[in-house]
This record gives sequence, structure tokens and C-alpha cells, in this order.
Amino acid sequence: MDYSNELFDTAKRYIPGGVNSPVRAFRSVNGTPFFTKKANGPYLYTVDGIQLIDFVCTWGPAIHGHNHPDIKQAITSALDKGTSFGTPNSYEVSMAKLLQKIVPSVEKVRMCNSGTEATMSAIRLARGYTRKNKVIKFAGCYHGHTDSLLVKAGSGALTLGNSDSAGIPQSLAEETIVLEYNDISSLEEVFKSYKEKIACVIIEPYPANCGLILPKENFLLKLRSITEQNQALLIFDEVMTGFRVSLGGAQEKEGIIPDLTAMGKIIGGGLPVGALGGKASIMDYLAPEGPVYQAGTLSGNPLALSAGITALQLLIDQNPYSLLEKLGRQISNALLDTANSKGIPLQVPQVGSMFALFFTENPVTNFTEATHSDTESFARFFNNNLKNGVYLPPSPYETCFISTAHSSSVIDQATDIMCRSLLSI
Repeated sequence: MDYSNELFDTAKRYIPGGVNSPVRAFRSVNGTPFFTKKANGPYLYTVDGIQLIDFVCTWGPAIHGHNHPDIKQAITSALDKGTSFGTPNSYEVSMAKLLQKIVPSVEKVRMCNSGTEATMSAIRLARGYTRKNKVIKFAGCYHGHTDSLLVKAGSGALTLGNSDSAGIPQSLAEETIVLEYNDISSLEEVFKSYKEKIACVIIEPYPANCGLILPKENFLLKLRSITEQNQALLIFDEVMTGFRVSLGGAQEKEGIIPDLTAMGKIIGGGLPVGALGGKASIMDYLAPEGPVYQAGTLSGNPLALSAGITALQLLIDQNPYSLLEKLGRQISNALLDTANSKGIPLQVPQVGSMFALFFTENPVTNFTEATHSDTESFARFFNNNLKNGVYLPPSPYETCFISTAHSSSVIDQATDIMCRSLLSI
């Protein structure tokens, strides 16, 4: 780690905290970040010459692993034609047709440059379409760092939100109502109190930015029903779950059609991208058709979309979801068996290629329960794994990802390391 430490010391002189995204600083695990030199398949290679089995996968996009040859070739072919046009291009049309075919709720699509931009645009569109202002979100669901959504709960179920960051006016935060995930009764109460004022409900169908939390039976179905009854839009943030838990995302898996869907990560094939899709009648409220303004100089970038189209086509052709589910369960079951054999309180929620760890005795069903888990045990577990060649998210409130590049032998090796690391906490 000598060269990584040297780079980090230098970075801190020029970059706030030495990183360009806070979780990378390793503060949640009492460590110092390594710097990556290259990545290939299921592995990261650090500047210090260490090979790591990677279960972060660029925080989700690398469902085919790193440096996939077909995606590289697609980028190379696009690069020969130019890096950016600032005009319509054929990649935009191809991506829109693919998303309309794959994602159940999508009739029309607007490309943008990040998941944050997609959710921000979804909220503005919902407000413009409904002519209402208030937004409901759920504690623990992260929808990017846009002002309206970087909000935490107030002191009671029906209180309005408080800003979760300096720089966000309280007046803006007060337009957002924060509830506990999986709590339908509070949702019903809020709609009774603010029925004519709520523009939309935005939710990660499977919250994956506070660990991984799964919905109780019929929770999402009831959510869909309540929003329809109250003429509020339902927005699914599928930046994390989209194309991971199934080809059509959580909405396909759950059989629920939201009004709008925010997408990102996988549809960029490793390059920056975002998208907003939904019902044509709503999407046509976006400029230039409608009164809701949204724009982006690099939206529909040919390099990003060429990579994303290839990534999606690989998923269509290979249909890897049964295998990814099997590998995810293998890891989850092995960790739980090991923990149970030694009396270690552990929960390992898992769906498809996504899994997380909570060091606690009881299943985690909302953000409050997640924050009561043993974060020091997680930090020790993380560092034990890192020393032995497995890279997990450097935070107890993030989700692990498996890629199609994680072969059975790599999963076997990683599972053995993780189980031994568990016994050493």
C-alpha cells in the first residue's frame, strides 16, 4: 500500500478529502483507500501490484465484469467516429428502442448523464405534470445528491423533511416527506394529510444504498395502488436494480408498472450515463414537446451509448440471471452457515447478483433497523477480506455486486476467503 498511501497524501492536497466520491475515502471502515491501476474480468489490480476479487463492480455498472472485449470494441468503433456530436445520433434511437423493449414501464425515454440527473429530472417532471409540489421518499433510499432528495426524516412520521447536507435550504427540504420503507400505514396517513399536494412518491424498489433491504409481501403493490388512488406519480429509481435483478429490473420481477423509471449504471457499460423513461403522456411534458425543461450537452453521448447498447445486448443474448441468482445464494448461504456455526449475529439479504451484510440478530426491513447493526464488526470483516484478496464496498451501508465474469471457481475462492474473514472478526 506504499504507493497508494503516497497517492492519497498527494490527492488530499488537491481534492477535497482526497476522493471524488465520499465513500471511496474508506472512513467507514477505518482504513486508507487503495488506488487502482487497471481492472479486468472480476479483478481489480492496485498500483501496489495487488490483485483483488471485486464485488463492488464500479458500484453496479460492471455486470459483465471489467474491460469486457465486446464493450471495448463497441467503444473503439464509436470513438473512430468522434467523441461527442451535440446533435441527434443513431445510438440514441437504438438505446431508446432497446429500453422500450426491455423495461415494462417505458414508452418513451430521455437520455441524460447520471442517475442523479435522471432522478432530478423525474421529480421536476412529476411536479410539472401533476402541478403539485410535495414529494414522498423513504429513509435509506438514496436518489443522488439533488437538493430535493438529499433529505432525512423529521422527528415524527408525519413531519416534513430536514436537509441532509449543508447548502440545501430548509424551505426546499420541507417539500419532501420522508417515511420508513415497508411502512404502508404511515404512507396512508400522509396521503390523508396532504392528498392534494403530493406530486409523486419516489422509491428504490429494493433499497441498495443502505445495505440491501427487500420489500415485505405486497408492500410495493399497495404503494402502487395508493399512488393511483391519489393521482400521484410513482417513480421507481432503478439505477441500482435496473437490468440486475432481472432484465426488466425490479418492476419486471415484482410485476408492478411505475409511472416513471430512473435508470443508469449498466446502460452506460462503464461510462457515465443516465435515463428517464415512462408513460408517453407524461414524458411528452418534457421540452421541447411540453413545459418541463430538461437538457444536457453530453446527453446521448455516442461513446457511452455504444457501450451501453452492447452491455444490454449481451444480457439479452446470454440471459445470465439464473446463474447470477445461484452464485448470489451460494455466497449468502455460506456466510450464514458460517455465522450460525459460531453464533455470530448476521443477516445476508440477497436478490440476484446483489447481496449485503448486516451484523445484527434480526432481519433488516427499514433504514432505522439497518443503522442499529454492528458497524465495527463490518469494518473488521471488510479489512480481513481486503488483506486476503477480496474487495467489498468500504461501508456497512452499501451493496455487493456479482458479475458474469465471476466464474464458479472465483466465487468458490472468494466465498472461502469471506467465511474465513468472518471467523476472524
